[in-house]
Amino acid sequence: MAYMRKMISIDEDLCNGCGECVPSCAEGALAIVDGKARLVKEQYCDGLGACLGDCPTGALKVIECEAEDFDPEAVAEHLKAQGRPVPDHMPSPESLRLDPGSARPMGGCPGAAMRTMTPCERANIPSARAAGTAQGSGSALSHWPVQLRLVPPTAPFLRGADLLLTADCVPVALPAYHADFLPGRVVLMGCPKFDNQQEYVDKLAAIIAANNLKSITVMEMEVPCCSSMSVILSHAIKRASVPVNARRVIVSLDGRILRTEPFNA
Repeated sequence: MAYMRKMISIDEDLCNGCGECVPSCAEGALAIVDGKARLVKEQYCDGLGACLGDCPTGALKVIECEAEDFDPEAVAEHLKAQGRPVPDHMPSPESLRLDPGSARPMGGCPGAAMRTMTPCERANIPSARAAGTAQGSGSALSHWPVQLRLVPPTAPFLRGADLLLTADCVPVALPAYHADFLPGRVVLMGCPKFDNQQEYVDKLAAIIAANNLKSITVMEMEVPCCSSMSVILSHAIKRASVPVNARRVIVSLDGRILRTEPFNA
């Protein structure tokens, strides 16, 4: 049966057939056929977009459409037939269906609606290294909300800000996040795997265009699905057509900074 849900869409004109997206799809929903990436079956695709960050040409995107329900049992059989490992956890079909008339999964929390809130005063937090501890001395959060989907482009704390765009697993893994990265920066967080990536592109483009940002630091985990945050930022910068000083920080699962590099959209 078909439901409104998220699904991978492939632009054949942009696809160069490199195959980088195929191994990044844990469900085996993608294959290279006649020199182009193809969706094998709708029921294999969870629509969460783990493959997006591995496409060098931007040929992949997540769309909302009527499609066959995601089928974890069919995915398991498909992967076993290919000799590939079956993920320990897969989303339920019900959790992926969209509420008619909205971009929110059915059963989504009404409290996620966008609202403007008064930012807190900036905390004066010394660097963890300067303080001689891994934790620093407290929270460096300067505003609320922090979820990208909830922050309007007109929020006053965005004006002229140093933006810290953070995949939301990073602060859990990185002990010195508050002390070494958050002071003096405005954090916006989100999950590039589970959230609506096109909404993120649109929101970030509006923020970049309207606020004369000083800089953007994008922080991601080393896992493949997290790299979609850089893809989102790249599309947003191009759409805003505003030059911005940006860098990318990659964090390991055991809480180390793997590398820091300039970010070129």
